[in-house]
Amino acid sequence: MTGKDFRKIALSLPETEERSHMDHPDFRVKGKIFATLGYPDKARGMVKLSPEDQHNFSKDYGEAFVPVKGAWGRRGATSVDLKAAKTEIARLAIEAAWRNTAPKQLLREHKGVSSVKRH
Repeated sequence: MTGKDFRKIALSLPETEERSHMDHPDFRVKGKIFATLGYPDKARGMVKLSPEDQHNFSKDYGEAFVPVKGAWGRRGATSVDLKAAKTEIARLAIEAAWRNTAPKQLLREHKGVSSVKRH
C-alpha cells in the first residue's frame, strides 16, 4: 500500500479530518488522533489499536504491523510498514483504530463501518 492509499482510507471514515502533528499528517475523529502517516519515516504509518487488535494484527501480519516501543505501544500504538501492508488488511486496522477512538454516539450512527474479525 502507499501513503496515498492510507490517507484515502482514513479520510473515507465518518467525520475524519486530516491535521498535522509534529510535522507529519494525522487523522482525527472528533479531534482525537486515531492514525498518523509518515512517522518515523515516509515508509510508515501508525494506527491506535486496542491491545487485543494490536496483538492479533502483529501476530497474523507481523511483517506489516509492529507495536511501537514504550508506553505508546503498550497503549495500542502500532506501526504500519506501508510497503508490507496489504491494502485490505490495512483498511481493517485503520477502521479498527477509528472505532477505538470515535465517540459512542458516532459509532451508533455509523454501524456500517466494518468490524475486525475476532480470532
